[in-house]
Amino acid sequence: MKTRHCCQFATWDSANTPPPVSGWRRGGEIAGWIVPSATLVLLPKCPVCVAMYVALFSGVGISVAKAARLREALLVLCVAALLGLALKRLCQPTSQNKMPKLTLPPAKQPRLV
Repeated sequence: MKTRHCCQFATWDSANTPPPVSGWRRGGEIAGWIVPSATLVLLPKCPVCVAMYVALFSGVGISVAKAARLREALLVLCVAALLGLALKRLCQPTSQNKMPKLTLPPAKQPRLV
């Protein structure tokens, strides 16, 4: 019986190197960083501008108070997404960020006289 392509998993080889990362996965990682970063950069400071953008892109008019809340929520979500991505990246074991094992010489025994 022939196994399907989706059932085959890439495994670590004997040199303990990870399998190669696909282009789609790497593109998803890059997009995960770009989308919240671009949203933070392009997020207007003025709640009236947020209300204008919502009306322009969706056709729905919202009040200035709701636009201020929407701006705050977007700000919190983008910062949380970037922090989550940074923590994921820092805690991920890769061959580049592995800490070398520290080996100490054996302790000398004191001589009894």
